[in-house]
Amino acid sequence: MRERIPVVVQGRRTRRSRAVRALWTGAELAVTLGAVLLLLVVHQLWWTNRQAQHAARDQVGRLERQWDARPPAPGGPAPEDGRTGGARAAQSAPPAGTPGRAGSRTPAPPNDLAYAVLRIPRIGLTAPIAQGVGKTAVLNRGYVGHYPHSAQPGGAGNAALAGHRNTHGEPFRHLDRLRPGDTVRVDTAEARYTYAVRRTLPRTTPGDGTVLAAVPYSSVHPAYRFTAPGAYLTLTTCTPEYTSTYRLVVWAVLRSTQSR
Repeated sequence: MRERIPVVVQGRRTRRSRAVRALWTGAELAVTLGAVLLLLVVHQLWWTNRQAQHAARDQVGRLERQWDARPPAPGGPAPEDGRTGGARAAQSAPPAGTPGRAGSRTPAPPNDLAYAVLRIPRIGLTAPIAQGVGKTAVLNRGYVGHYPHSAQPGGAGNAALAGHRNTHGEPFRHLDRLRPGDTVRVDTAEARYTYAVRRTLPRTTPGDGTVLAAVPYSSVHPAYRFTAPGAYLTLTTCTPEYTSTYRLVVWAVLRSTQSR
């Protein structure tokens, strides 16, 4: 009898090993992709906030040191107890609905330059205000941006500001918590302007530009409007959180001015 030499067929085993290797490679790629995405999320939600908030605090400190180091104006009050600068004189702002005059002393600063400080006690916010609303030069640095064609803080008309609600310092993260009567302060080299929140528009379209008008109103939601000239402050940010689909708007009116 002849012995038969066994024949080993490798086809199925080879195909199986290739499938295993493909699955393993796919799993590795999925894990790598997940790690990269996680790092991107951490960068956006944590690192950009950390960097921007640190830069914003540093800028506020610089502005305040510059203001404190200024020599007293000629003819101004004499220094008290050997300290630089005299007592600050407080003056009442015009009643709501009448134009303010104090802001006319503040000329428009160069683009992207921080020149004022915004303080909102209700939400624990202290942030520098810079001229312009460009993302790279202003908003992504944790600053609040001043719309260039709007009034300057304290002046007649509508001083309009914008800020991020999420990432890059997110100064306006809790803007929706403001209520009528809450205090909003803007400090400049010349004065402190104190505003009182009057009304909040929870949601409107990005194209609702009349919310920035000298006498602000919403062309999308006509019930939200002011009808008389005055000294207004408008705060705008994106809503809902982590999207840029709509805009949240807070309006305030000038209540008082305190000279530096």
